[in-house]
Amino acid sequence: MRIKIKTEAEIAILREGGKRLAFILHETAKQVAPGVKVKDLNTFAHKLMVQNGDSPAFLNYQPWGASRPYPASLCVSVNDEVVHGIPNERDRSLEDGDIVSLDAGLKHKGLFTDMAITVPVGEVDPAAKRLLKTTEQALSIGIAAAQSGKRVGEIGTAIEKFVKGKHFGIVETLSGHGVGYQVHEDPYVPNFKMQAQGPIMRPGLVIAIEPMLNEGTAEVMLGRDGYTYKTADGSRSAHFEHTVVITENGPEILTS
Repeated sequence: MRIKIKTEAEIAILREGGKRLAFILHETAKQVAPGVKVKDLNTFAHKLMVQNGDSPAFLNYQPWGASRPYPASLCVSVNDEVVHGIPNERDRSLEDGDIVSLDAGLKHKGLFTDMAITVPVGEVDPAAKRLLKTTEQALSIGIAAAQSGKRVGEIGTAIEKFVKGKHFGIVETLSGHGVGYQVHEDPYVPNFKMQAQGPIMRPGLVIAIEPMLNEGTAEVMLGRDGYTYKTADGSRSAHFEHTVVITENGPEILTS
């Protein structure tokens, strides 16, 4: 494992890139409504990414193990889709009561940030609201645990402790990760307690923390498109993510 610590100058670039990415995702979220096509959300987000000279980090990115590059700028995952839903390969429209995860990465001046939010479509039921609220709170808990001198595994331990007893499944197949020079870097950032606690977090470490909670089982399965993960039991899933830098004074959210 090789962890890459970022310089102050690089963190300044990531801070600006993260600010831009947060704006893009929240503006895209404003477009979410019943009847909106998921491919149109991708078109909208892509336009915002490139209009100021930046690049979508996910478009044509091929992660390890994938059989082809990712074909979109935005991941759009609806209801039982956990992550990596491909919006521009289907003619799906959002419906009232759906929940939809919007996940994107941005390349700004050569450096990468990553962020995700899950939002309701129209009026959603109380169970969906609880799922979204708990997952977003789990992200905050994980970020608070990202302290200099502590081990990366303490992030997952804190998330699991918070979620335990709330009857949600914590997705273990997928995780957070280092980010900055590449879309995915070391270290592995778990969302659950592991016996191996991982490396010590140092100032300048930049990581993406991203809990994913399911209403039912924690088990997921990969769809035929090679990218979209779905819950194994068809239950709904929520996903929230921030890019964070470790500092001597605590974690700083870069995608805010």
